[in-house]
Amino acid sequence: MSRIKDLQKNLFGGTTSNARQFGMIFTLVAIVLLFQFLTARDLGVGFGDGLTLRSDNLIALFQQNSYILILAIGMLMVIVAGHIDLSVGSIAAFVGILVAKAMADWDLPWPVAILFGLAIGAVIGAWQGFWVAYVGVPAFIVTLAGMLLFRGANQYVGNADTIPVPAPFQKIGGGFLPETGPDTGYNNLTLLLGLAACVAVVWRELQLRRTRKEMNAEPAPMWVSVIRMAIMVGLLIFVTLRFAGGRVGTSFPISGLILVVLVLVYGFYTRNTAGGRHIYAVGGNSRAAELSGVKLRRVNFFVMMNMSVLAALAGMIFVARSGASGPQDGLSWELDAIAAVFIGGAAVSGGIGTISGSIVGGLVMAVLNNGLQLLGVGTDRVQIIKGLVLLLAVALDVYNKSQGRFSVIGSITRPFRREASAEPASSSEAGSQPAKTTVAG
Repeated sequence: MSRIKDLQKNLFGGTTSNARQFGMIFTLVAIVLLFQFLTARDLGVGFGDGLTLRSDNLIALFQQNSYILILAIGMLMVIVAGHIDLSVGSIAAFVGILVAKAMADWDLPWPVAILFGLAIGAVIGAWQGFWVAYVGVPAFIVTLAGMLLFRGANQYVGNADTIPVPAPFQKIGGGFLPETGPDTGYNNLTLLLGLAACVAVVWRELQLRRTRKEMNAEPAPMWVSVIRMAIMVGLLIFVTLRFAGGRVGTSFPISGLILVVLVLVYGFYTRNTAGGRHIYAVGGNSRAAELSGVKLRRVNFFVMMNMSVLAALAGMIFVARSGASGPQDGLSWELDAIAAVFIGGAAVSGGIGTISGSIVGGLVMAVLNNGLQLLGVGTDRVQIIKGLVLLLAVALDVYNKSQGRFSVIGSITRPFRREASAEPASSSEAGSQPAKTTVAG
């Protein structure tokens, strides 16, 4: 038994967060394989001919859900800071209709229209951030009001009509990496993107080993690192070939490329900068963070404004993919984004969660939705099943935690509970000084 535990510890990097991340990826892969099997069985064909892993289905799945995954990035930061945002769908719809109208009625060039939309998102975010950070109104109330306000504004500006957008603008939501270079039977730019991802995985693993050696910590055995790299690189190669090998004219979506850039930027920001660590500190214990020098109001203002900017971007991508802005845009987007963040491992109380986890959580919901539709399940039952899956997943985790069994949430929060339990002792030794939260930067 101890050997199995040592293998798990080494294979997943020796940390709870790494184990959680790998476990979620394996769960996503298992769901994909399940629907691949079920669709192949329904068609009476072999496993490899199922619908889920077909190139056109994977491309469509990623393209159709890119805007929700972008929302999940911003929502993760809001939830980590201890808030919630119910207005993102309405903001996306409002910005989408304004940008479409600006190009249709004001002859605004599409690059300027994109900047215009991002600026509108920033203004809305500053408005909501002001009420949350400086007036002290709970984010739930502020964004609930925003949901009503901007939904009504969308319908007022659009007059319940659809407004088409020009073809160049449509590429940010419905375009693909172009065909270039020699004829290899694949999209060469997608192949290069996949190669860069594989190199990044290998470099990151080697960098982690080097960092552990510099900190005089024993790294995992080399063969364990090789297995980890082989698993991730193998998945990346398979997905790359699927995206690159679709019908001519399709490849990795432009919206997906925007998402990848955002994941890299925000992942680096939350992990490696003082500003990112401040968000986690505020969500973990806002009072202690403030005593440690964190500008509480600034953090709350930033996460709310950032969320609205990303909502504006998501709204423009959706309008670009649809070819027009309409009165029904953005409905229930906030619920999908919140579900993605919680499935991805964020804590309801704040302070815990990762960008990559939220993306994987969003993909789990997307694959579940796509797979059920491929099996011919009606939209009404799809919603019921998705709701039950979300509820049962969290309920099972809470039950296991109460019974003293393995719990995903419990395993994530355990290091934080240990730190909390150690604070009274340290504060008593230090006399009457309050407990402090160490914030880097």
